Amino acid sequence: MVNGAPIWFDVEGAKLVPDGETMRARPTLILLHGGPGFDHASFKPAFGALADVAQVIYIDHRGQGRSGGDDPPTWTLAQWADDVKGFCDALEIEKPYVLGNSFGGFVAQAYMERHPGHAAGVILSSTAARMRLDLIINAFDRRAGADVAAAARDFWTDVRADKVAAYSNSCMGCYTVNPAPGGIVGRARSIVRPQVLEHFSGPDGEMWGMDFRESLGKAQSPVLVLAGDDDPITPWEAAEELIAHLPKATSTLKRFAACGHGTFRDQPAGTFDLLREFMQV
Repeated sequence: MVNGAPIWFDVEGAKLVPDGETMRARPTLILLHGGPGFDHASFKPAFGALADVAQVIYIDHRGQGRSGGDDPPTWTLAQWADDVKGFCDALEIEKPYVLGNSFGGFVAQAYMERHPGHAAGVILSSTAARMRLDLIINAFDRRAGADVAAAARDFWTDVRADKVAAYSNSCMGCYTVNPAPGGIVGRARSIVRPQVLEHFSGPDGEMWGMDFRESLGKAQSPVLVLAGDDDPITPWEAAEELIAHLPKATSTLKRFAACGHGTFRDQPAGTFDLLREFMQV
């Protein structure tokens, strides 16, 4: 139980490994999935590539995937962020690296704000400090043309659970430059809870009011920002805004050409090389 809710997790890779006559500790990397309303499945099997150098932990956020916590008033960035800290407390994890992809990046920014210095480092992957509809529509237009941009506008101006399937069919094929057969890897096997997306991203949802720009400048952990130049939902402009507000001495931005949403999908080798460097392994 974490803060009153059962939080599901999975682990790849050992924390302690033999090193001569001692046991050497390796970094822990906690992965925060996107959505909201999806689960960790799209991180697999890709992030297994890091299990040789780190303990990789997959979490399903409260109210999502296999986790409990079905009370909508607790579906907030503050609660999801506190759950990251509470999860670490429960398992006695010290100084984790925390990677938040997309919506998971919103949670990671809230975690940085509410628990400064708790992480050894934070990776903000394909995410934004605030969501701007104009940037999203322009990016979809660049990526796939006016008809897809119009479908994206219709969805994001009135997010409802019963519109998720249609949006997925019309727009989510644009999320990656080199889509796998059947779309984003892991999405078909994800547990989908569209009611969480509607709660968070609907017209009155927290997503449209969040703004982490001020708190980013107070970040006490090193931050790596990852962005794809062809990402239609958290466009490269959002990444440039993130890095502009983060401390210059401890923050790095890497933009990938010919890459969409979640750089580990289109550019896995380059992404994981950067993560190994960032975790110093």
